[in-house]
Amino acid sequence: MDVVKSGAGCAADPELYSILKDLRKKVAKKLGLPPYVIFQDPSLESMATTYPITVEELADISGVGMGKARRYGQEFVNVIRRHVEDNEIERPEDMKVRTVPNKSKVKINIVHLIDRKIPLDEIANSMGLDFDELLEHIEGILNAGTKIDINYYVDDILDDDQQDDIYEHFKESEKGDLSTAYKELGDEYTEDEIRLVRIKFLAEMGY
Repeated sequence: MDVVKSGAGCAADPELYSILKDLRKKVAKKLGLPPYVIFQDPSLESMATTYPITVEELADISGVGMGKARRYGQEFVNVIRRHVEDNEIERPEDMKVRTVPNKSKVKINIVHLIDRKIPLDEIANSMGLDFDELLEHIEGILNAGTKIDINYYVDDILDDDQQDDIYEHFKESEKGDLSTAYKELGDEYTEDEIRLVRIKFLAEMGY
């Protein structure tokens, strides 16, 4: 069987990958969201490699998490299960599970501090993190499907017009990747500002 390579170098089932991309497009159109907000390409590639057939298994895919699996996942696991049965596919015995190193306590603390509306730079300082590391943790929290609201901080550093400008880019973006955003918006905004508005956008879009 021909294979496509994922970013992580894993072989994926190209027929299933194509089916999942079509399904993502349909779901995104129905909900009025950019497709990458539903699931990003690397997550679809993992699904086409490990064949999750329950919502719980889907939640273990990197970039999905239980929140997104419950919100969007039932149609996807139904399609995967049908594909596995129709093609008599033997699924990998060991499902590829996201490894969650001992970062869960850090992430719980971050969520609590954000709920209390502590400025993000203060959170980073108090936890001994670079600001960049803090944003990585926040993106991970979002990826896992946990609701998070950083509007209080974004509102403090960018006015509404600036936010709308960056927001509009991600609304129209095909993939929602940061590198393209940095190229297109980098003359007017810092990487941190762009990244923060992307987090706000994804949170509000139900990421």
